[in-house]
Amino acid sequence: MSSQVAATRPGGRSSRVLTAIYTSVGELVGEGVEKITFPVIAERAGVNPTTLYRRWDDVNALLEEVAVAALTRDGESVPDTGSLEEDLTEWAIIIASDIIRPKRARYLRAMVSARVEVLVSCPITERRREQATEIVNRASERGETTPTVAQILDHVVAPLYYRVVFALEVDQDYARRLVGDVLAMAR
Repeated sequence: MSSQVAATRPGGRSSRVLTAIYTSVGELVGEGVEKITFPVIAERAGVNPTTLYRRWDDVNALLEEVAVAALTRDGESVPDTGSLEEDLTEWAIIIASDIIRPKRARYLRAMVSARVEVLVSCPITERRREQATEIVNRASERGETTPTVAQILDHVVAPLYYRVVFALEVDQDYARRLVGDVLAMAR
């Protein structure tokens, strides 16, 4: 059963268990544990391994879900200022401000270092793609000339994550420059 269709128990216990599992995964990844398995996660979280086996197909599915939870915000909406430039700038600053927070940066670096295989798709990228698509669609409806979603991901989002992974400076001015660069591509 995949994590998207797993049944959850109502009430606070389910939320507490999920928080314990997510916290355990984050700690294990942050500690650089070589082999993260369901039994190791379950022991750390204080739950039975069957809890994990019922909800996720495999450890990678759980890791991806935790990564998305750690690196995006639930209900995160994109800015809607009425201007493509302002929407992209605010969005880039929101992303940058979030991922430079020490806990997020450590988690992002740990997730990257724990990855050994090349992914076919990445839920974090897919979430950012959805957000960029929303911004581009709104701008197009207003008649604005827009860069492609791929250009936004490659020239705004990716450099932000890259710089955080490699502990390079990221600030609002850098985010603004990236947006200026991608908008110049659309002209």
